Amino acid sequence: MSSPLVMRIMSLSINTAKRAGSIIRDVMQKGNLGIVEKAKDDLQTEADRSAQQCIIASLSKQFPKVNIIGEEGSSDLNVSHDWLVTEMDLEFLSKTCPSDLIDVKDEDCIVWVDPLDGTSEYTQGFLEHVTVLIGIAVKNSPVGGVIHQPYYKHDTGEVGRTIWGLKGIGCGGFELKTAPDDTFIITTTRSHSNPIVQSALEALSPSEVIKVGGAGYKVLQLLEGKAHAYVFASPGCKKWDTCAPEAVLEAAGGTLTNMFGDHYEYHVDVEHPNREGVLATIGTISHSDIVKKIPQNVKDALKK
Repeated sequence: MSSPLVMRIMSLSINTAKRAGSIIRDVMQKGNLGIVEKAKDDLQTEADRSAQQCIIASLSKQFPKVNIIGEEGSSDLNVSHDWLVTEMDLEFLSKTCPSDLIDVKDEDCIVWVDPLDGTSEYTQGFLEHVTVLIGIAVKNSPVGGVIHQPYYKHDTGEVGRTIWGLKGIGCGGFELKTAPDDTFIITTTRSHSNPIVQSALEALSPSEVIKVGGAGYKVLQLLEGKAHAYVFASPGCKKWDTCAPEAVLEAAGGTLTNMFGDHYEYHVDVEHPNREGVLATIGTISHSDIVKKIPQNVKDALKK
């Protein structure tokens, strides 16, 4: 008997994210990043385009009826054989599917793909900030996600790390840690700050602010116990930035919402921008307490 659909999509996504990571490293090694400016402060490189082709072609071939939405728009699915991932991650596939996900059908699934989260960091050499994000939403909510770090350095010298989370099972690929209770550390944007973003941070009186690139890498700060909250009071993020991180974080017991404490929707027709910012927490931090502390002028600015 074949495994449930969600388990198969997750297990193929784990291996596909790894292959996309190796493509990202290959492009960097060749030295010609092929940078295109899609919009102001919104870059795309050869690595973004190629990694997305690999991911979408691999998933589309095995799951042709599943909706897949990638950051870089539609992709050419005719990719070279060595970019087509067909093997599933058997260790993940051997896990027991949560009962509420057993009967999920193709038309219920939307896969949100950010082939290279942290493109500006990639072009500037902040390579540890770069992640590959594959998020699986069922109807409206993220249930599973894969966060791959192409440049994560292991003690053994091996490069690359793949983290996954599925609600009802938990997480894998890393050791979950919590930040110390006697501090309050916030992670936020490295390059997209403005007075509203700053105003939200100041209202929360953090003991430290860590500025890093990419939604995936910010959520990893929470999962690894380096920060208590991820606060970004700006419409800069999109659904492909947050689907996988939200699923992984919430599978680990955290919460990711907009700045008003409401979850974003991830159905196929939803608008792509996360217009009301991003707020994520884990551990003993009260998510609702942070929502209450966000100043009215910040909330008004996000509502516009």
